[in-house]
Amino acid sequence: MFGFLFPGQGTVRVGMGAWLRRRPVARDRLDEIDALLSRPISPLCARGPLDRLVSTEHAQVAVTACNLAALAVLAEEGYEPAVVAGHSVGELTALHAAGVLDLAETVRLVETRARLMAVAGGGGGMRAVMGLAVERVEELAAEAAAPGEPVVVGLENAPGHVVVSGAAPALDRLEKLATDATKIMPLKVGDAYHSPLMAAAVPKWAAAVAAAAMRAPRVPVVPNVTGEPTTDLRTLREALVAQLTGRVRWIRTVGAVDAIAPGVEVGDSKVLAGLSRRAGARCLSMADPGTLRRLAKEVAA
Repeated sequence: MFGFLFPGQGTVRVGMGAWLRRRPVARDRLDEIDALLSRPISPLCARGPLDRLVSTEHAQVAVTACNLAALAVLAEEGYEPAVVAGHSVGELTALHAAGVLDLAETVRLVETRARLMAVAGGGGGMRAVMGLAVERVEELAAEAAAPGEPVVVGLENAPGHVVVSGAAPALDRLEKLATDATKIMPLKVGDAYHSPLMAAAVPKWAAAVAAAAMRAPRVPVVPNVTGEPTTDLRTLREALVAQLTGRVRWIRTVGAVDAIAPGVEVGDSKVLAGLSRRAGARCLSMADPGTLRRLAKEVAA
């Protein structure tokens, strides 16, 4: 048994999903998702242009489609998860993998989430701060923030890899203060996700989550905002809403998954496998052509 980890929107690129379309079960799943969407995503994944693909309204849908197609490949191979988690929007695929959401509900929710986040906020951004402990970045964020210009730790990706999210002036102040960071890099995102600047999207997102048909999970799910495994449906609903403005505690999340089973990054990305290794956790990526053979060997052993 393995822990299934699903990547988020920062992993999109033109050509994503190409290897999945060579597997009939994945190709069928991608076609099914295209039919459920208000606008098919596969042509944009295949040909771009990149500036449209990386926009929030498209990126979240694109990565979810690839996650779901990769999950179909694992299911065809006979693999079931022992525990699941997803990075940011990847949490929706994790809920599907755990049996909480059916396919149509998953697609509907991701399209709703992407649309709401695309129009919320404004004037914000995100930057990766490398080489500093999260406690130090929290101190810097508190010093850089000002009334009406928040900046917070949005993602704890790995030791020494923290993402801050907030108003552009506050981000600029933080960058000037962080003279002890090894590197600070702006992320190519549309706004300040996982920060207070997403608050405008919360009421409609909460309503969408409340209206969604959900079932009790078959396996534990580790929500981003808690980093703790749970099978409580109420907790999962609340965490899904809180995640919009709350912190992605990915270091804690992968630690919780690794304590139950070795991880597999399920999608067309190697990002989570790399972050997991930096956190001392075991994780293979399905984007590596040899992963399915390695999984079979581990099961046989």
